[in-house]
Amino acid sequence: MMPAVRMSPSLRLFWRIHRAFMRLTAGRFGKVGPLNALLVTTKGRKSGEPRDVALNYVPDGDSYVVVASYVGADRDPSWWQNLKSNPDAEVLVDGKHVHVRARETDGAERDRLWTRFVAMDPAYAEYQRRTKRRLPVVVLEAVP
Repeated sequence: MMPAVRMSPSLRLFWRIHRAFMRLTAGRFGKVGPLNALLVTTKGRKSGEPRDVALNYVPDGDSYVVVASYVGADRDPSWWQNLKSNPDAEVLVDGKHVHVRARETDGAERDRLWTRFVAMDPAYAEYQRRTKRRLPVVVLEAVP
């Protein structure tokens, strides 16, 4: 196992700029590497305030699949902690606002979606090697 990654100031700055760009373009542009990107707005589990994050995703039917990798850090990212506390969120993607409910996958479904994600971007396999935790594969399902 590789040592856990530390969040560098330059990586944090990139994420901040990426979020702003996603908001500015209404989620129409923001692809990073081989994966598409979306903007997820959660409710802060402590503050109750809206929190947004740009994430890579793969489509699965009408749902969006994301991985709570935090680039291999040994703790879950805040956005995933927020969704575990309140799974209802909003996604901004391709100019659309979509209300979603998050759920963590397991078993065969997780294996299938993880394989698809890693096939799209092998860096996620490296993120898994960096950490002791099993990276959550999360489905964001549209709700009416």
